[in-house]
Amino acid sequence: MKTLRPMVALAVSAAVLSTACGAEVQDSAHASTGRQVTVTNCGASLTVDGVPERVVTNDTGITEMMFALGLADRLVGYTTYPGKERDIDSSPWRADFGRTTELGDAFTKEVVQAAAPDFVFAGWNYGFRETTGLTPDWVRSIGADPYLLTESCRQAGTTRRGVMEPLDALYTDLTNLGEIFGVRAKADDLVAAYREQVAAADEGAPREPARVFLFDSATPEPFTSGRTAAPSQIIREAGGSNIFDDLNDSWTSASWEAAAQRDPQAIVIVDYGAGPANTVAAKIEQLRRHPLMAGTTAVRENNFLALPYAALVEGPRNPQAVLSVAEFLRSTGY
Repeated sequence: MKTLRPMVALAVSAAVLSTACGAEVQDSAHASTGRQVTVTNCGASLTVDGVPERVVTNDTGITEMMFALGLADRLVGYTTYPGKERDIDSSPWRADFGRTTELGDAFTKEVVQAAAPDFVFAGWNYGFRETTGLTPDWVRSIGADPYLLTESCRQAGTTRRGVMEPLDALYTDLTNLGEIFGVRAKADDLVAAYREQVAAADEGAPREPARVFLFDSATPEPFTSGRTAAPSQIIREAGGSNIFDDLNDSWTSASWEAAAQRDPQAIVIVDYGAGPANTVAAKIEQLRRHPLMAGTTAVRENNFLALPYAALVEGPRNPQAVLSVAEFLRSTGY
């Protein structure tokens, strides 16, 4: 029987191997050398002429993929969200963020078009939305190539997202971007290093996977991770089991009744958002005061782990997040 002891852990970003190092990029103007690369992106062929030189990205995890590949000099700007400061302050690529133009918190057609990009990297619900008109088709209409975050790929015939294992989505995007930007060797090195990081989380000792609830926010129902969002595989590789792994979707809503009935033994909290209501402390207090969640094992034992948003959406912090969750679960006795 494990010894019960309270634990509230706020993960500190670790240096992610040597991923912040620069990479040599082919010095060629976009569409001027005859160089043409075709990759598969969300099940469709994407052909890019030349090496993109004016890239706009949305979201911190997506932007960090460019930084990890040494492509900061290709960015003309990035957009994020209110409360991004915690992501940037904890980022292994904080210096790259400081050197790159911030385009604000709104990923809009006006902002993107004003930056005159030749390549736009975002995803469904990671910037691209029919409701705003900023879609991959619109990006093509302004003469730029759209690249979709693979974690956000829509399943056939639906708007549900996720078409492969989340870490495979990360490796796929790094490999594709390596091809497009002429840094395939750098991409291959990153993927190999990340695979080793993830493998290191497994101590090889068989144990019952701990039940883990990923808590993003509540509006008013809990927003969480289904099977195809990054946290589900992060939790699994760390020796846990996402209580909503049966939801065949990416980031999605569930119910408090279902969360409480599945009795999580640990809760991973997404650290992001502006204002006092969105702090980690406020989210923990919300869980403690909730009449259903208050009786769950995780809340009673005070087993909370907070990780930055950029560690839990698809991006190069995912492998380190596996290690952080694995260490957390071991420290709580699960």
